[in-house]
Amino acid sequence: MQITRQADYALRAMLYLAHLEPNQRAATNQIAEVQHIPPSFLAKIISQLSIAGLIHTSRGARGGVSMARRPEEISVLEVVEAIDGPISLNECTAHPAGCPFGEDCPLRPLWCDTQAELVARLGKTTFAEFSQPALAAA
Repeated sequence: MQITRQADYALRAMLYLAHLEPNQRAATNQIAEVQHIPPSFLAKIISQLSIAGLIHTSRGARGGVSMARRPEEISVLEVVEAIDGPISLNECTAHPAGCPFGEDCPLRPLWCDTQAELVARLGKTTFAEFSQPALAAA
């Protein structure tokens, strides 16, 4: 399993925002430059994160992007799922009927358990846990 490049960029953008002071905004071009994200790609990501309620955006000279909640209230899982949708290691984890062995497949419990562990880990990992000030060098 590999997250998409778009989800990776979204995580990098959120890391940048997590290091801002409360109520501080960042210009998208600044995020794109520091995080090495193509600006046109970032615009689409910002839109998706905004729709998911993870960030606030405002236009104008004093505009920019900020986190919608505190870093300790936003999980890595929320960001990944806002971009890529629900995590699924194998089709059978959500739809056992898609497998010719159905729920009797000897591998299905492994996929389900592994997926549950991954989702739990990403769900409990918040942006407050990342303390790398260099990521937000202004």
